[in-house]
Amino acid sequence: MRRKAISLIAIIAVLVALGFWTSSRWDVWFSNPEEPAYVASNEPSRILLTFGDSTATSRNISWMCDSVVMPSYIELYDTTAHKLAQSIPAIGEVYESRSGKAAYYHGKLRDLLYGHTYKYRVATGEAVSEWHTFTMQQEGAPASFIYVGDVQDSIDGVANSLLKNAFKNNPDAEFLICGGDLTERPIDEYWAESFRTLDSIGQSMPVLTITGNHDYLKGIIGNLERRFSLIHSYFLDSMIGENQVFTTHYGDIQFFLLDSNREFPYLFTQREWLEKELIASKAKWKIVIAHHPLYSIRGSMNNLVQRWMFDDLVRKYGVDLILQGHEHAYARMTNEGSTPVYTVSHCSPKSYRIEFDDIFDKFGSGTRYYQKIHASNDTLYITAYDANNGTHYDSLLIVNNGNMKNIIDCGKNIREVVEFEPAPGSKKDAEFAERIKEYKEKHKDRF
Repeated sequence: MRRKAISLIAIIAVLVALGFWTSSRWDVWFSNPEEPAYVASNEPSRILLTFGDSTATSRNISWMCDSVVMPSYIELYDTTAHKLAQSIPAIGEVYESRSGKAAYYHGKLRDLLYGHTYKYRVATGEAVSEWHTFTMQQEGAPASFIYVGDVQDSIDGVANSLLKNAFKNNPDAEFLICGGDLTERPIDEYWAESFRTLDSIGQSMPVLTITGNHDYLKGIIGNLERRFSLIHSYFLDSMIGENQVFTTHYGDIQFFLLDSNREFPYLFTQREWLEKELIASKAKWKIVIAHHPLYSIRGSMNNLVQRWMFDDLVRKYGVDLILQGHEHAYARMTNEGSTPVYTVSHCSPKSYRIEFDDIFDKFGSGTRYYQKIHASNDTLYITAYDANNGTHYDSLLIVNNGNMKNIIDCGKNIREVVEFEPAPGSKKDAEFAERIKEYKEKHKDRF
C-alpha cells in the first residue's frame, strides 16, 4: 500500500512539474503576437521576381495591390531583341489575414531566352509600377548565387545594406536563396520589412526562399498562411498536398526545396517526393535546401525526425550540398571528406548558443554570414563571408572527378571567430561561455 502511495505521489509530482514547465513555455510554443491593422496600398507594391517552374527559362512575378481583385497584367519587353512589349495576364486572389486583407497577383513568364535582358512593369486596374530589369543567364555559362540562412530582421534593420554589399562584392552572383525565416513573423509590418530587405534586389534577380518556423503561425499544428505562397508564387504549382516543395534548374545545378517544419506525415510525403526527384535528376550538381539542419549544432538530439527522413536519401542519391539555417550560427560538416557537404548559416541580428560537436569541421558565432556558391565546369566552389564586413570566413571545393567527388578544404587555415556576450545573471549564457573557452583550448590551431 505504501509503495502505491509513493508511486502516486511521484506521478503527481512529475505531472505538476510538467505542468509548470509547459506553462513557462506556453508563449514560446503557442502564442502569436497580434498583427496591427493595415490597409493595402492602391498602387502595385511588394514586387518580387522569382523562379517559375522546374525549367531554367521560367520566371514568376508577384505583387500586392489594393484589397479587391482587378484586371492585372505584366508588361514585358525584350530589350535584347527589341520586340514589342507583351501583355501577360496575371492571376489575382484576395487573402485576409488576422488584421487586414490585400489582393495578391502573380504572372508567369515562360520560355524566356538565354542571355536576353528584359524590362517589365506590373499593372492592376489603372495603376502601374515603375519599370524593372532582369537578365537571363547565358546558356552553359557558370552559375553563381548568394545564400543566406535566416534573416528575421528587426523593423528598419540593416539586412538590405548587407545584401547589397554581398552582391556588390560578388558581381557574378545572379540570384538569391534564403533558407527560411526571411520574415520575423507572419505579420504585415514584418512582411513590409522583408521587402525593404529585398528592395532593388528582389525586382531585378530571382529570389528563392523556403519556409522556416517563423513563417508559420504557432499552434498545436503549425499554420502556414496562404499569403506565403501567394508571395513566393512558385509554390502554388509545385506543392504536394500542403507541402511547400519545389525543384528547379539553373545551369548545371538542380535545387530541391523542402519544408522541414512540418509534422511526421507531411515529412514522409516530402521524402517520397524528394526520392522521386533525385532518382530522375540528371543534373551535374544537386543542392538541397532545408530550414532545420539534419545534423544540429544545438544538440545531437535535435531535428532527429528530419535526419531520419532525409539523410539517407541525400547520401544515397548523390546530393552534393545541403544549405540549412534555423540555428543562428555558422558551421559546416564535410562528411569525412566526401559529399554531401552540410552547412548551417544565418544572416540574422540574433545569435544562438551552440554545441561544439566534433563531427563539424568549422564553426562561427557572434556575427552574420552569407555564402556564395559558384558552379564552373567540374568544380563547385562554396565560400562563406562575414556579412557585416565582407571578410572571407570559409572556403571549400567539391571537385567532380567522374565517378567520385573530392572535397578540398581551403578554409581550414582561416581563423575561426566564436564570439558571445553573456547576459548578466544568465546561467545558460555562463555555461555557453565556458563551453567556448573549452572549445578554444581544445582547438587552438583554429584560432
